[in-house]
Amino acid sequence: MSAPNREIREIVREEPYMRSRILKLLESGPLTIPEIADGLGAPTSEVTFWVMGMRKYGYVREEKEVTDEGYYRYQAIEREIG
Repeated sequence: MSAPNREIREIVREEPYMRSRILKLLESGPLTIPEIADGLGAPTSEVTFWVMGMRKYGYVREEKEVTDEGYYRYQAIEREIG
C-alpha cells in the first residue's frame, strides 16, 4: 500500500483511536503486523508504531514463535477495567 509519508508524531497521535480498531481485529486471534495493516487498510510502517505503543502499554503481546515469513503474531491482553 502506498501512502504519502506522514510525520511520526502525526502517526503516533492516532494510536489511541487505532487501538480499538486493532483490538477488534485481534478478537479473531493473533495477527502479524502485515495482517493487521491489511485489515485496517493502513501502511505497515504506521501499524508498526501503533502496535509497538500498544505493546509498551500492555494492550498486546507477541507470541514466542515467528511465522514462516519471520513475523511475530500479536495477541490482545485481557485487561481489567477500572
